[in-house]
Amino acid sequence: MGVRVETQQREDQETITKNCQTNEVPTIPILTPYKMGKFDLSHRIVLPPMTRQRSYNNIPQPHAALYYSQRTTKGGLLITEATVISEAARGYKDTPGIWSKEQVEAWKPIVDAVHAKGGIFFCQIWHVGRASTYDYQPNGQAPISSTSKQLMPQFQANAEEAAKFSPPRRLTTDEIPQVINEYRLAASNAMEAGFDGVEIHGAHGYLLDQFMKDHINDRTDQYGGSLENRCRFALEVVEAVANEIGADRVGLRLSPYANYMDSGDSNPTALGVYMAESLNKYGVAYCHMVEPRMKTSEESFECTESLLPMRKAFKGTFIVAGGYDKEDGNKAVAENRTDLVSYGRLFLANPDLPRRFELDAPLTKHNRSTYCLSDPVVGYTDYPFLEDTA
Repeated sequence: MGVRVETQQREDQETITKNCQTNEVPTIPILTPYKMGKFDLSHRIVLPPMTRQRSYNNIPQPHAALYYSQRTTKGGLLITEATVISEAARGYKDTPGIWSKEQVEAWKPIVDAVHAKGGIFFCQIWHVGRASTYDYQPNGQAPISSTSKQLMPQFQANAEEAAKFSPPRRLTTDEIPQVINEYRLAASNAMEAGFDGVEIHGAHGYLLDQFMKDHINDRTDQYGGSLENRCRFALEVVEAVANEIGADRVGLRLSPYANYMDSGDSNPTALGVYMAESLNKYGVAYCHMVEPRMKTSEESFECTESLLPMRKAFKGTFIVAGGYDKEDGNKAVAENRTDLVSYGRLFLANPDLPRRFELDAPLTKHNRSTYCLSDPVVGYTDYPFLEDTA
């Protein structure tokens, strides 16, 4: 698989370079086609996971069909907002789930709406770990984590007060296979709902990250201590999900440099490279990695680190995320630093983002205060298309 992807990367690069050197209309690198394993993408702009908190009682709602289909283009890759794998995986109000039959049935028309427009749709599967409270847990039990260290209060999205979290319970070694099985079942449910694949959420201080990052993980069993041990849980999840639905339908999102949710690491480059190299043996479809400049979920910082070592280490499709604009994304693709580029806030506020990039049209500014409103329209499906602003 690695040779095939590398060959395509070379061919893509030659095509982009040749087109840019001719007198023809210049190629826009992020609008060139790309083959991601079995999936033929018409462009390289990805809708990444963005928590919107409009799935009342954890049931996906009809308005999500409009939201995702608005942002669908034929051959475009979309990833759902983070979707919880079990009742105990919850940590936020009204986030969608995929552990029950009712949830699977609710996802089906949403997936159909994306497929009707020719989109490729992956479901991001998620366990928040210690980023939860007793209120979200079955029978008011403690949230689970790699540790018993409590997460400090955090400011999130448009909240006026810092969110507080309950003290977690350290997972026992014997319990870990049960949680791995929850990921496997969620992936199986995603296939039943009609999704093209799943993205495992291994970023931003949630459960898998709580094992990978040494600022959190203080275990002394085979899931703690060395880098290999800390990454073991995440890779066992990848293996279980890949075995269940096929590796060519699996992606993993990572944020080695982020310290969001107190999830720092003493050597993030080593962590990122180890995970990228380890993923190669499973043959997964892609690795979706957050830029070092995005130390937190909202702010971009100047930094000297780069994702290039991970790009070079990983043999599959590489997706970058974090603070990209059109120029930045084009440059990253043209320089072969990535295959695909995720645009979060820009895609949120501009449902026809690929078209706007193609025409070099002005972009609508996102409204942070409406990110996580429960309103089914405001800040969700009411962002204008180009024809609405003409």
